[in-house]
Amino acid sequence: MTTVTSPPSRTGTTGPGSSALGLRGLLILITLCGATFMTGLDYSIITVALPEIGRDLGFASTGDLQWVATACLLPTAGLLPLFGRLSDLVGRRRLFVLGAALFTALSLVAAAATGPAMLIAARAGQGIAAAMIGPTALALMTASFPEGPQRTRALGINGALLSLGFVTGTIGGGLITSGLNWRWTMLLLVVIGSAVLAGALTLLPRSADERRASRLDVPGAMLSGAGLFALVYGISTGADAGWTSAPTLTSLVGAAALLAAFLVAESRHTAPLVPLGLLGRRTVKWSALVGLITFSMCGGATLLLSLYMQDVLGWSPLATGFGFLAEGAAALAAGALASRVIAARGTTAAMVTGLLVQAAGTGAMVLLPGDGNLPLLLVASGLMGFGHVLAVVAFISTLTSGLRDDEQGVAGSLAQMPQFVGAIGVAGLAAVASTGGSLLAGLHTALLVAGVTVLAGVLVAMVFLRRAPQH
Repeated sequence: MTTVTSPPSRTGTTGPGSSALGLRGLLILITLCGATFMTGLDYSIITVALPEIGRDLGFASTGDLQWVATACLLPTAGLLPLFGRLSDLVGRRRLFVLGAALFTALSLVAAAATGPAMLIAARAGQGIAAAMIGPTALALMTASFPEGPQRTRALGINGALLSLGFVTGTIGGGLITSGLNWRWTMLLLVVIGSAVLAGALTLLPRSADERRASRLDVPGAMLSGAGLFALVYGISTGADAGWTSAPTLTSLVGAAALLAAFLVAESRHTAPLVPLGLLGRRTVKWSALVGLITFSMCGGATLLLSLYMQDVLGWSPLATGFGFLAEGAAALAAGALASRVIAARGTTAAMVTGLLVQAAGTGAMVLLPGDGNLPLLLVASGLMGFGHVLAVVAFISTLTSGLRDDEQGVAGSLAQMPQFVGAIGVAGLAAVASTGGSLLAGLHTALLVAGVTVLAGVLVAMVFLRRAPQH
């Protein structure tokens, strides 16, 4: 398939063979990465504030309070394929601007919430807006920067800021709720969202809105949305409800049935939501699997580290947030270096290197003692963060390579999907950790499983992606 790239003049770049982005390209990248950072920040910053939210708004139980986080996650995961396809039909810039405006406005509503129902409704709206922003931001990025060093550099910065958003949210949530109150966590999102919206309106080219008319695959949208919603709901609530409980089994079995029906529907539709030919591409399906592995194991190991720092070492939530600084700093370094590594060694080699470093860092966590070892904690988490971001940039570069421009929106949604479906790994590692004789033993066992699983990702990349496009 012929690779379609955008002309360098659209962003003021210096040429397809150079990684320099130019002033306008840099401003566009800041806008798009700002949106990525904002959505990543949203998921972590609210988690630290949950106890104060429960006391302030009078949530009846911890289970009800968890919906403050879950209400945002579910619509994002369920609607990614729909909005990825819509971006190719109605225009990426238009959908991105709408998503940024909605996210900003609903963050303000969340900050002003007077009760649980109002906050949860606003959070669900934020999740819908995030589903608009995610695939369109990535599609705009791949359309704005030519395939090669410029795009790889842009994806590297984007991947680093996604991880940094989590770390910043963990620390910032603790600082804000300690010094001010939880409402300021939402007001911070309003400020960032306003800046992203201003950048989108003034910088993103309107030519990105030119798309060929086509009808929307409504059955595919309904089946994929319902199937992904049921899958993420079952995973998110399974630990509390019980993995063999009727609600959890019903949700997971229903998800499997709905997603199977989705594939059948797509094979028969003349304009499918997600073309099966795209899903069947070697670079798409296998790099997406690598993405699922690196996201799920990094997310799961990060959760286990949080449990280690708080429940084993007795650290406060704020101190725990600072404990992830090495992971965040290493993620930034990986994002800055990813384009050079890929240029020197190719995407597959960079992916394998990233996974090996992630596996080494995760495996080293098995040595963490009950009385703490700060240097080991920082080195291990830093290795994991560095390897993870390098693997993420490589898998997204591989997944989006060699596609037509009108496929980039769908590809953007597929590249975003592992981040949310990765909750499978988080839930699985948490279940493994709960089977140990003691909390520390359980954490060690789960971290070992995470490291071995990442090594399985190395085999996937080496066997199925060794002939992937090399930049």
